[in-house]
Parts: sequence; C-alpha cells; structure tokens
Amino acid sequence: MKSFDSRLIDMSARSIVETAKKTGSRVSGPIPLPTHVRKFTVKRSVHVNVTAREQFEMRSYQRLIDIYNVTSDTMASLSNIELASGVEIQVKQ
Repeated sequence: MKSFDSRLIDMSARSIVETAKKTGSRVSGPIPLPTHVRKFTVKRSVHVNVTAREQFEMRSYQRLIDIYNVTSDTMASLSNIELASGVEIQVKQ
C-alpha cells in the first residue's frame, strides 16, 4: 500500500486487516516500510536575490500486509472493500 497521507493509509490498513480476519485468514502486518522523501529546491526569484531559495518536500508512506490461507471468500470481501481515494494498493499472489 502507498499513500501521501499517513492517516489514510493507516485507516485503510486497519480495514483490510479486519476484513481478512473476519473471513478466517491469518494476517501479518501492517508493517511500516521506510518513508520515501523527495525534496525540491526552488529559487524565489529569477534574477534578484539569487541565494534566496525555498524547499519543498513530498513524503510517500508505505505499508506491507501479508495475508495467509486466502480463500475465495477472502478475495471477494477484499475486492468489495471501500478504501480512501488517496491509497494505492498492489496485490501479489
């Protein structure tokens, strides 16, 4: 799971874990992965005050959830779950 907002990704991870546990699967996680920070430095003005700069950063948060003993009920309930629009989920089997 990836997101730019840590609260959204934690709420989504909690709902995924609860849904998986209701269907009888074993869950490991959510495991927080290192936060990826991208920093940008921009000049404040083009020709005047060349040393004046602003810095911006963009943080992306990641969580890892392992689900064991997956059944068709588990996959069906996870595919019907409502998640926040700012969360990206990648499923690997």
